[in-house]
Amino acid sequence: MEQKGLSGFFEQFLSKESLFKNKQVLQSNYTPEEISYRDEQISQIANILAPALRKERPSNLFVYGKTGTGKTLSITYVAKQIEEVARQRELPVKVVYLNCKLKKIADTEYRLIAQLAREFGKEIPPTGLPTEEVYNIFCNALDQENAILLLILDEIDELAKRPTDEILYNLTRINTDMKNSQLSLIGISNSLIFAENLDPRVKSSLCEEDVIFAPYNALQLQHILKKRCLEAFHEGTLEEGLVEKCSAYAAREHGDARRALELLRVAAEIAERDSLVKVTIAHLDRAEEKIEKDKMVDIVTTQPRQFQLILYAIMIIYEKRNKNVFTGEVYELYKDLCQQTALRPLTQRRVSDVVGEFDMLGLINAKVISKGRYGRTREISVSPSLSSIPRLKKMLAEELALS
Repeated sequence: MEQKGLSGFFEQFLSKESLFKNKQVLQSNYTPEEISYRDEQISQIANILAPALRKERPSNLFVYGKTGTGKTLSITYVAKQIEEVARQRELPVKVVYLNCKLKKIADTEYRLIAQLAREFGKEIPPTGLPTEEVYNIFCNALDQENAILLLILDEIDELAKRPTDEILYNLTRINTDMKNSQLSLIGISNSLIFAENLDPRVKSSLCEEDVIFAPYNALQLQHILKKRCLEAFHEGTLEEGLVEKCSAYAAREHGDARRALELLRVAAEIAERDSLVKVTIAHLDRAEEKIEKDKMVDIVTTQPRQFQLILYAIMIIYEKRNKNVFTGEVYELYKDLCQQTALRPLTQRRVSDVVGEFDMLGLINAKVISKGRYGRTREISVSPSLSSIPRLKKMLAEELALS
């Protein structure tokens, strides 16, 4: 399309009726009035956090389950209800939500605590102060509020990926430094084994209470999708059987409601680009392929540099050999790459743990095999989704400044 023809293209685009009645209903930041199939979990969370309204510190709470199972939705729903009651009764309760995956907010201990201090009106420079001083500023600001702080840390497992930081330990001990206020931690994690890998000091303090979110099944997903589709699309927009097929896709992918809603949205966007008035199952198939590739790129580019280096080593060896590789040889190449990038190598055991995390994320397939008296190792193959994106290796090389 010639640049001078863009104006006419946009005019034509605006003249067509959208397939969407309200696209926002299908987006991840949308909060429905009713959260389906999560009454039990919402009740548990409410019971655990309710003491805040009596100015009693609730137990630290750890919430876990696969992506798209309603964890964040349920936590924020309960937190908003608590805030509303506290506002009406003039009770000193404050809720702060932080997503630990956001690099500019939580990629270092300094940035996370600085962000918390800013929530209480303190001006903290992006860098320059000792971390201990920022802690003191935050603690003093919170203590002056004479309040209960419910601190929600979404994607809390991101904090545990930084072996040199003691963010979680310091946060669980922060109440000992305050006289008038108290802090309760609410951690949300997609990893079912996250707590098992925590430092014992942190685990005993952080996981005082836990709530588990099981995946949705296909029928539950169908019900959720049909309710959203009534709000999101004009009548007659979706091909018969589309919602059922989408539910089956998502149920196969661990009951991820967020993914199901994204599939529907992207499928409809593809249909609109094709200038069609109906979304078909063929559009759903194309949407799944597009989302899978986008997800892989997003996962890889948001990993810490050490993780990226390990994945890069796996991809280099696998590409050269085109067959399975083992943890030991990955570790040897990873150490060489660390020298090139001036990074301090992790231990071989930690690298093996990272390989296990990649397996959970679907980036690779890693099978633990026994080598008799030589111990155990992981046999690694790159997942088809990852190997089908040739630009990923190039992106990693650029991010890591490798030639």
